[in-house]
Amino acid sequence: MKILMIGDIYGEPGINILESYLSQLKTQYKPHLIIANAENAANGRGITKKIYKSLMSLGIHALTMGNHVWANKELKTFIDEANIARPVNFADAPGKGYVLLNFNGQKILVMNVLGRTFMNANLESPFNAVDNLINKIDHDVSILDIHAEATSEKVALGHYFDGKIDIIYGTHTHVQTNDHRKLPKGTYYMSDLGMTGPLNGVIGVRKDIVIDRFLNGFSSPNIVADGKKQLNGWFIDTELHISKTIHLESE
Repeated sequence: MKILMIGDIYGEPGINILESYLSQLKTQYKPHLIIANAENAANGRGITKKIYKSLMSLGIHALTMGNHVWANKELKTFIDEANIARPVNFADAPGKGYVLLNFNGQKILVMNVLGRTFMNANLESPFNAVDNLINKIDHDVSILDIHAEATSEKVALGHYFDGKIDIIYGTHTHVQTNDHRKLPKGTYYMSDLGMTGPLNGVIGVRKDIVIDRFLNGFSSPNIVADGKKQLNGWFIDTELHISKTIHLESE
């Protein structure tokens, strides 16, 4: 199976570069399945129904989310019918922590979970939440997006689920890591896909705002950076054992 995973889509710049390059990526890699993280798609916070429909019309099969999943309240009105996996360790939230897709008669389980370190210590343990999910949902292939701050938490989850989940990758930090590999028991793993959005901001935000925040302890609200754009992701061909990171740039 050929799978293309796209890192956090950040605001209009992320949507625009994805619209520009996804057709080229599909021609080049011929993926059977395309997954993207979209928790920052609506101006950096959450997703709207209009953006959801636009992304799905590009040929994306499933979207995963993260800590900003509920930043745009409109999501609650359509998530139950959408191919969106919100973090599974949110208790009693709308939607589901997974999307179950069908490919050539195989059930593909796409999951999303939030880390707790430096994020929200009150959430259910991501280890327990994902464990319960993979034991409850019948599937043939499993893919997990760990939306987490700490690389150590992502790596620990990768080793814990090594051999139990087919593909595990991280999102949220918006910086692509150089550690894609197969773990000892066969799971494909990467700590962070990187971001699809502004190149010269600070993880998507206008750089002057974030620099001012570091210097003075306060600043203006976040504004999506403009200028050059980047698209980051990961392609895997499980039959040919190909694992390739993707980084594209545009004006």
